[in-house]
Amino acid sequence: MGVEMGLWRAEGDKLTRITPAAIGLEALLESYIESDPSMLGETLLIIGRQVPTAHGGFIDLLAIDETAAVHVIELKRDKTPRDVTAQTLDYGSWVATLGRAEIISIFANYRPGVALEEAFVEQFGGTLPEAVNAAQVFTIVAASVDAATERIVRFLNEEFGIPINVVFFRHFHDHGAAYLARTWLVEHDTQTVATAATTRKTESREPWNGQDWYVSFGESPDGRQWADGMTYGFVSGGGEKWFSRTLKNLTPGSRVFACIPKVGYVGVGTVLDEAKRFDETTVLHDGSATALTALPLDGTYRRAGDENDDIAEWAVPVEWTYAIPREQGFWKPGMFANQNTAAKMRNQFTIAQVSEAFGLDD
Repeated sequence: MGVEMGLWRAEGDKLTRITPAAIGLEALLESYIESDPSMLGETLLIIGRQVPTAHGGFIDLLAIDETAAVHVIELKRDKTPRDVTAQTLDYGSWVATLGRAEIISIFANYRPGVALEEAFVEQFGGTLPEAVNAAQVFTIVAASVDAATERIVRFLNEEFGIPINVVFFRHFHDHGAAYLARTWLVEHDTQTVATAATTRKTESREPWNGQDWYVSFGESPDGRQWADGMTYGFVSGGGEKWFSRTLKNLTPGSRVFACIPKVGYVGVGTVLDEAKRFDETTVLHDGSATALTALPLDGTYRRAGDENDDIAEWAVPVEWTYAIPREQGFWKPGMFANQNTAAKMRNQFTIAQVSEAFGLDD
């Protein structure tokens, strides 16, 4: 049975049915959705319009949601039932092959001069996930579809769990006012999309170059101070095993991007030696190897119970290529941050922004 949408004007105890206008709606829907994608029932960021595929044809609209799943939005227009469903799935099969870099490129063509990472923060208030395009969602937009299309979509969605749906819009005019009404063929459940987004994380992450690391330099009033790390060349972490264990992944020759949480990036440098307990670490100072504990440090790096390696502060010597005081910390929306003390730096947007700001490309 086809989905029917009705609208009535209520005047006292009298109802008058308003007849939908069928002329020109589907020609306008693409622009309507582009200007306000929330009309599809959730917050989306449009990343492309009339996107050419590798196999011919153009996708009407591409969008991403807050999980970075990609939404393929296709308007029915004058397509036959089998054509609109098959074409949507065909486009989806191509979209599923795209990595993070290709998604970023599509957005760059759509909104030149705006970074996807920055647009994502503006739209969703959070950082672009590391796994982009880990899942795809297919939406057919129509004023109406026939019974055959409904059967196909319900079969794919309900029997096989493929996130494909039809959203219906009808245009109503009444006493000089225009209204747009919406309903879904299959009950709309965005939670299914979020769950499905775990399926392709490995393939959709940016590649790691094997060299670059993010390091969180967590300052505290009565603890470590960035002024020490910048002046004497080291990064450190400790207090619990969680905070020191990832530092041990850094190896000599690795490049580190040091960031003070809630401040920004403050240094880029090369690791000189493996992680050791702070009280066993030496750095190159005034041309000679000097124990960190022998230097006039501003911060405090001892704590109760730190005879236990899991509690102790650990440090990694670093030769800074570029380092700045915390007051000059560099940060832009969309840049990478992580709760670990050290993490693989895959985020090319962050690397590029920090490199430009610090003049590393020169």
